[in-house]
Amino acid sequence: MKPLTVLTNKPEFEAAAEHDHVMDTQCPFCSVQCKMQIVEHPGEERNTYTVLPKPNAASEGRLCIKGMNAYQHALSSERLTYPMAKVDGEFVRVSWEEAYRLIQSNFTQIGQQFGDHAIGVYGGGSLTNESAYLLGKFARVALKTKYIDYNGRFCMSAAASAGNKAFGIDRGLTNRLSEIPLAQCIILAGTNIAECQPTLMPYFTRAKENGAFIIAIDPRNTGTTEMADLHLKVKPGMDAALVNGMLKALVDEGFVDESFARDRTKGYNELKEHLAAVDLNDIAEITGVPLAQIRQAAEAFGKAATGMVFTARGVEQQTDGYMAVRNFLNMVLITGKIGKEGCGYGAITGQGNGQGGREHGQKADQLPGYRSIENPADRSYIAEVWGVQPEELPGKGVSAYEMMEKVHEEEIRALFVMGSNPIVSNPNANFVEEGLRKLQFLVVADMFLSETARMADLILPTSSYLENEGTLTNLEGRVLLREASRAVTGEVKHDWEILCGIAHTLGRESYFSYTAAEQIFEELRVASRGGIADYYGITYDRLRREEGVYWPCPSEDHPGEKRLFETAFAHPDGKAELIAVDNHFPDEQISGEFPLYLTTGRVLSHYLTGVQTRRSHTLAARSFESFMEIHPKTAQKYRIEEDSLIRLESKRGSIVVRSKLTSEIREDTVFVPMHWGDIQNVNKITNQALDPTCRMPGFKVCAVNAKPLVESI
Repeated sequence: MKPLTVLTNKPEFEAAAEHDHVMDTQCPFCSVQCKMQIVEHPGEERNTYTVLPKPNAASEGRLCIKGMNAYQHALSSERLTYPMAKVDGEFVRVSWEEAYRLIQSNFTQIGQQFGDHAIGVYGGGSLTNESAYLLGKFARVALKTKYIDYNGRFCMSAAASAGNKAFGIDRGLTNRLSEIPLAQCIILAGTNIAECQPTLMPYFTRAKENGAFIIAIDPRNTGTTEMADLHLKVKPGMDAALVNGMLKALVDEGFVDESFARDRTKGYNELKEHLAAVDLNDIAEITGVPLAQIRQAAEAFGKAATGMVFTARGVEQQTDGYMAVRNFLNMVLITGKIGKEGCGYGAITGQGNGQGGREHGQKADQLPGYRSIENPADRSYIAEVWGVQPEELPGKGVSAYEMMEKVHEEEIRALFVMGSNPIVSNPNANFVEEGLRKLQFLVVADMFLSETARMADLILPTSSYLENEGTLTNLEGRVLLREASRAVTGEVKHDWEILCGIAHTLGRESYFSYTAAEQIFEELRVASRGGIADYYGITYDRLRREEGVYWPCPSEDHPGEKRLFETAFAHPDGKAELIAVDNHFPDEQISGEFPLYLTTGRVLSHYLTGVQTRRSHTLAARSFESFMEIHPKTAQKYRIEEDSLIRLESKRGSIVVRSKLTSEIREDTVFVPMHWGDIQNVNKITNQALDPTCRMPGFKVCAVNAKPLVESI
């Protein structure tokens, strides 16, 4: 498999003609948030578009195929342009006034009959910081409900929880992207950057040119593993155990930075005692990784003067994702590879604003600035900013999937969904669909008629990335300003305008009297002040001048923390926390009935549940249907032919996809991407079991069988 390429800097196009419309914006998709310029050329029959990357610090002026074609979904004729209510099973056009009255009537009636917590709010990791902040405030002040969470729970919750506990702070990267080429050894664990964040690939190729040794950990061969010097083809779900093996080798071979471990961490002696009982032969047996490779990986990382570890969903979307990430952080810490140039840890964020989205109040347990909703001082501070009494703020709710359980149990009777598609993105999706059908009232705010929106009682049309001004925080903790470059069409409203409109209808207008996104950001700055994610020193003016500012940034004369933990960690004692991690086996094991492991992921052409990218004709044409990767030997065993329709089944249900035979995957494992709904929705069969700490579902491992469709009918 060849490494994937991206569009790099091109010669400047000819100056825009007099009637051309020039739009300066940034990609709405992954966490790199690449800047771009789109030029609209008016034509007699149809307009044409030129798209070019813009120089910027994160992607260095690169765009991938998704970014190059993102304008297509924003300009799609399938865009929702006016509110619609379901009447007798069909959607009919209604005015905004009618839409707001429907919400007011239903929410009030349900709240009076069943209590405030009978209404739930479900957000998204692609919302701007302003919209994410306001959604959290809307849930707690306008609706007074504790039930709010968001799809970012499925993205980085394991890494976020691990970073907070180990370091005292959760930021995607502890240092700058520009330091990657300075690392002499890099571990890429459960991340396929080549397809998910392809504009970052040149950082790693430059590291290789500088002599870096790259280790990839993945059950599949991908464009990312192709770049690696060593590929550890781990059995799905066994990452934590694999790291125990590498830690054991690091300690046994003397690759620990003893002074760093002694002076800047705590728990090292307990970790060593735990590792003393680890048997490397057992680790090789249960992980499927040869002992020699485990030792080679440990030696390469231990000997290197500088090094970095990156994790992503392959490690994190497990029922032990939190502990698996903690073990990778153990590796970084005992070797002292953090807080200095060319060293650090990075959680490769999946969603466009997965980082900022969880910092300012969309998560069930958080208030703005990464404050805790259960901390009295935090509650008091935010209550003062919002102009309410602390006791008026509801307590902690539950995680995203657990909200779906509350829906199924009819504890939640109404649901407001903004910028998310939970019927496709949640595990055990058939269960989720059953629950949504029980709701008395479902409101969906989206750009398109998604699979979830089709089930709604009311649909509200929202603006696209070209139309909606606001800030987003990329994977390295750099806050960026995305300017609005195009007027909204039809009766479309911005997310924050919709929230204000509903709040006014509910009689809470005094708390939601905003007229611009910048006004919301000014309040967010104050709300985050003094918190872990401190944005107080960041302003729109600074973002325009500096093209991005790292948080924490406590004052306007502060440059922003580009590299964390140079002298101390964020715990009160300044020390990082090590922890002993037990070997963990996936919640669901293969059996005679379900003999194969299923793992999921992404493809280059699509993003999340595909609601936007499947509306781009260029991207849809590149990957127009889902598929199942299966090893040729395994396919032969189960009479599966290349390019044939397959029924893939687990305890929870079944899907139909097309087979793709490849020797690039383990013989005991099959792979299906996550971007399609309905009969191709892989989450109809994934496991809903949750990580006990961060409540991340175990998307990446479940037991399945695969049969030719004709045999299963």
